[in-house]
Amino acid sequence: MEYRRLGKSGLQISSLSFGSWVTFHFQADTSAAKEMMSCAYDHGVNFFDNAEVYAGGESERIMGQALQELGWGRDTYCVSSKVFWGGQLPTQRGLSRKHVHDACHAALKRLRVDYLDLFFCHRPDLDTPIEETVRAMTDLIAQGKVLYWGTSEWSADQLSEAAGVARALGVPGPTMDQPQYNMFVRDKVEREFSRLYETIGLGTTIWSPLASGILTGKYANGIPDGSRMSLPEYGFLRERLESDEGRQQVEKAGALQGLATELGTTLPKLAIAWCLKNENVSTVILGASKVSQLQETLGALDVVPQLDAEVLQKIEGILGNKPSELPRY
Repeated sequence: MEYRRLGKSGLQISSLSFGSWVTFHFQADTSAAKEMMSCAYDHGVNFFDNAEVYAGGESERIMGQALQELGWGRDTYCVSSKVFWGGQLPTQRGLSRKHVHDACHAALKRLRVDYLDLFFCHRPDLDTPIEETVRAMTDLIAQGKVLYWGTSEWSADQLSEAAGVARALGVPGPTMDQPQYNMFVRDKVEREFSRLYETIGLGTTIWSPLASGILTGKYANGIPDGSRMSLPEYGFLRERLESDEGRQQVEKAGALQGLATELGTTLPKLAIAWCLKNENVSTVILGASKVSQLQETLGALDVVPQLDAEVLQKIEGILGNKPSELPRY
């Protein structure tokens, strides 16, 4: 396993990590989750990602039970949660001081840990002053309940504002963002955030490296039973797949499959290795519903050395979506 610093922090996390979105509760019970987490840990994974909204909290309960049964030393792994969607009541949503406080303590209970290594603001809250959220995170850090705080799917301007507020207050600012990043979704990580890696030392824990499964090739001939796009709870993913853009992505995935075959690897490994080639990616969050899937994607590290300039150029030729650089004026 390769380990990378989380932005400019001193924390080193595995370049491949394991997340529970979609799979835990819907596709994997505690026994299956425990088996997959054990597989990841045995391969050197030290970061396990979760959120209060995943399966309405059940995902964190499953992970917490698995962590307790596995009995790993708390100093050998990192675990996260995210705050924003905790329920339907006004006090159960957003990034107010109250909900940030309540969500953290609820996550600690579900995950059966004493502190969160990483705590993300799952989305920006336009109804709460950023200073209030920054101070709420500062309180949790001071209490030893959170070690690093960050964001998910925030804009560069919102991150810069939060970092500026924290700097003015003399308190910790956001260490990381969790953006979507894959061969089809590139602009935020490659263009919008390009200056933040230096100015605020931003780390990234990227999600959906396989574009919700499109970059596995499994949807080339429709939607298989048991796949995430067949689940009623994730109809929005199915609608995206069936759109014009989705069909174009499936077609490009077919061309990428041919390139993967030329390289003697699989499409999922190629897609994840491509993400890892970006030095501003701190970790790629893997998802799986069975151990065999996880074992395959963990092998992506072996493919990274094959992605030389010639191969990367072939990939760009297939994708045709390389973001332009930000203007320097």
